[in-house]
Amino acid sequence: MPKSPFFAACEHGPRPFGSVAWVLALLTLTVSQLALFGQAPAQQALPTLSVVVTPHGDNAPAQRDKPYLILVSIDGFRFDYARLYGATNLQSLARRGASAPKGMIPAYPSVTFPNHYTIITGLYPENHGIVANSFYDPARKQKFVYTDRSTSGDGSWYGGVPLWVLAERQGMRAACFFWPGAEAEIGGVRPTYNVLYDPRMPNEQRVNQVVDWLRLRPEQRPHIITLYFSDVDTAGHETGTDSPQTAQAVRRIDGLIGRLSAGIATLGLPVNLVVVSDHGMVNTQGPWINLQDFADLTGFQTVGPLLYPPDEAAAARVYAQLHNASDKFVVYRRSQLPARLHYSRSERIGDPVVVPTGPYLIRAYASNDPKEVPPKGMHGYDPQSMEAMRGIFYAAGPGIRPGATLAPFENVNVYPLLAKILGLETGPIDGDPNALQSILRMTSAPALRRPGALVPSQPQR
Repeated sequence: MPKSPFFAACEHGPRPFGSVAWVLALLTLTVSQLALFGQAPAQQALPTLSVVVTPHGDNAPAQRDKPYLILVSIDGFRFDYARLYGATNLQSLARRGASAPKGMIPAYPSVTFPNHYTIITGLYPENHGIVANSFYDPARKQKFVYTDRSTSGDGSWYGGVPLWVLAERQGMRAACFFWPGAEAEIGGVRPTYNVLYDPRMPNEQRVNQVVDWLRLRPEQRPHIITLYFSDVDTAGHETGTDSPQTAQAVRRIDGLIGRLSAGIATLGLPVNLVVVSDHGMVNTQGPWINLQDFADLTGFQTVGPLLYPPDEAAAARVYAQLHNASDKFVVYRRSQLPARLHYSRSERIGDPVVVPTGPYLIRAYASNDPKEVPPKGMHGYDPQSMEAMRGIFYAAGPGIRPGATLAPFENVNVYPLLAKILGLETGPIDGDPNALQSILRMTSAPALRRPGALVPSQPQR
């Protein structure tokens, strides 16, 4: 699934995430395999679709007449791909509803796990605690690794209130067909319906299951559904942003958006479809840059380019060694990072912090793999200064004004918009509930609270 950022040893492409230890304690609903998308390698068996059901009871009576929302993420889909590669279904979605023609701005770092979790919680990574795809927690003395189900499926790593948790707590049923964090019990809550991540799951089967969920009886029917595709991101990493493979992946996933839209049209339900991406993509320049060539990292814990010092003296020493060491990056003490990055309030970020100045591949130590091939495309860079990091935002449905357009906005603002569409009340968040108000048809909704100064939502220890 999601891949590591510029700060990992290029662990890109689909990988499993989430814990399965708890599945045996839950009811597992096995569904017959539906139509398949594309051809899988002959040696790779296709999985059986199993929906894990956590019994929360029926939708509360007050929630049953609320609209429905499908939130789709197309990993690594850059803001201009739809125009460049003829994504006609997404372009149609923009005409029928709202879009951000110049893109949606991800949180820093512009990588998969932090940004999916920002979109679904309305918090910056420094506040929800998922500060990279993989990182070290000095307080726990443990590493979080997004591909390791023992950590990515452990809810104690996650802060904030994901949208499915918000909905379930307010008596509204939720379903997740893949989303970072969805397989963990966060705040004591799991979505009613969930599918454990398996990269072999055919994309068309994912779409069919989403439509099937909306065919359930009103008491059981989920009002919020998440859906995830990784194809475009994988192609961008492996072949670059301007390759035939990336163009084909864009058109392939766009076809699935068309299939989903057609399925929704048959239901006769008030369904709002929101399509986003976690980040963009850029072609890389040059070989890997190894920080060990510029500084003595003895005693440091490291994860990718993230640096965790044994003490303040070591942090100050390595900062001095890295300062002005290369024009390919700048280095900050964590407390002095630019405020616009919203990336200084968690020890999980490390100290000092290295920020690339361009599309360069940076890590603490060189790889020992003699067959290593640097990725042709990457992300994770400063989205405020690199336009190519911007993702997409499209929305259409009964709650959205047709033809509405938005200037580039931060993805932390998506969460309060989704909560407003669903008629859910949020707690303290970083997102601005008024930022995307202009695209809504509705004029009233439950109050959404946004504090003047947010107290970070700390994950459990």
